[in-house]
Amino acid sequence: MASIKPGNGQGAGDARQLLTFPCRYDLKVIGRQSSRFEAMVQGIVTRHIEAHDLLAVTRRQSGHENYLAITLIINARSREQLDDIYRALSDCDEVLFSI
Repeated sequence: MASIKPGNGQGAGDARQLLTFPCRYDLKVIGRQSSRFEAMVQGIVTRHIEAHDLLAVTRRQSGHENYLAITLIINARSREQLDDIYRALSDCDEVLFSI
């Protein structure tokens, strides 16, 4: 297994190569607080996974309740699956960022 060291020219994309699929994967999605944000995020993610691969969902509001962070723990099957999920989340105007 290769190790990634600071300054060797390898970035986060290379770190994703180190995942062994299937694996447990935590997605965090942040957006403005709204009545439909959580359902919308879950809908985007569940279009790309099997129902039994959604392991848990948690939510956390910001201090002033302006933003909502949703963490979805999934059983990821492939890098392509994760790429598809992140692309779909990026295409959504209500998603401010996802990690």
